[in-house]
Amino acid sequence: MRSTTTWSCGPIEALRAAGARVIGAPAPAGLELLDAVTVMDRLRSPGGCPWDAEQDHDTLRQYLVEETYELLDAIADRDREALREELGDVLLQVLFHARVAAEDAADPFDIDAVAAGLVSKLVSRHPHVFADGSAELDAESQHARWEELKQQEKQRKSIVDGVALGQPAVALAAKLVQRANRAGIPAEALPSGASPGEALFDIAARTKLAGGDPEDELRAVALAFAERIRAAEWRARESGREPAQLTGDEWRELMSDLSDPVAARAEP
Repeated sequence: MRSTTTWSCGPIEALRAAGARVIGAPAPAGLELLDAVTVMDRLRSPGGCPWDAEQDHDTLRQYLVEETYELLDAIADRDREALREELGDVLLQVLFHARVAAEDAADPFDIDAVAAGLVSKLVSRHPHVFADGSAELDAESQHARWEELKQQEKQRKSIVDGVALGQPAVALAAKLVQRANRAGIPAEALPSGASPGEALFDIAARTKLAGGDPEDELRAVALAFAERIRAAEWRARESGREPAQLTGDEWRELMSDLSDPVAARAEP
């Protein structure tokens, strides 16, 4: 009588038990993104989180701004752990907005549509990589070509179409100057004058045209000033005074030589 073998486990386990060689492969990049989408879907669906279910694009705006600035802080601090976490928080905002968009009755789209649109954009704007276009010579010419292709795709009628007008004013001025400069608009045509706004625009324009970033320059000075204030407060408390009760002369005396806040904190 012919013998038969009955497997009590699944086919994969059976093959392993029979001595079959296991061939493994590394997980593809982006696999965890599927779990992130699934978790976001669960939070937003019936039986999920009540707070998440109440949000819409408008209520989520503030969190997108906050998380973006926290990411910028992590980059500035060269904090790798914070960078990883803050990138996740920004990704959450993308997933959240896409999940909200999927519920729109008039014009729904989901995270797959967002990703597909991004892939299409990246491929079409890099013909030198994905098609038979000629290779760009340098990063600057590649950037110019990107703007050219973007202009064609979106059928923009003005060189300033598409500039995010809600961004910080210094960054907005720098972006407009960059667009104007690439279009060949001469520097003397840029705003200048005696008003505070015109003076600020003029400084931002000159910084950008010189190859700097006025937003970063101003932020660096502001952060250094914040550190000087902290160092002066530290000095005041070390001498038994409360910063809230300091006079102007006392502030002047405490801050007069604080060109290096870190060194001031290290004083004995």
